[in-house]
Amino acid sequence: MKLFMKKISQEETDRINLLDDIEKTKEALRLAYNGLDNAVDPDLIDCYIYQVNSVLMRYKFLLNQATILYSLPDHASNEAVREALLHADTARPALSLETLV
Repeated sequence: MKLFMKKISQEETDRINLLDDIEKTKEALRLAYNGLDNAVDPDLIDCYIYQVNSVLMRYKFLLNQATILYSLPDHASNEAVREALLHADTARPALSLETLV
């Protein structure tokens, strides 16, 4: 049965996990913004502001890790990373309590 299974290196597994984490973080950011858009209670608004900022920090960290990981010449053309990096700047800006007051 193992004849047709391709052995995946640890480096490739790390890349797959990183791309998966980026996708999950993008979804978490979308959900946090949706929650913020629908919140009316001041305490809930504060909660979503912190959540959005937290997820944005994680997203930026993961994109930096992807930039480092994919800076090797043989992976420079990877479409998934390029797409994630292009869309990183189009996300909503980080929020603060002062911007809402």
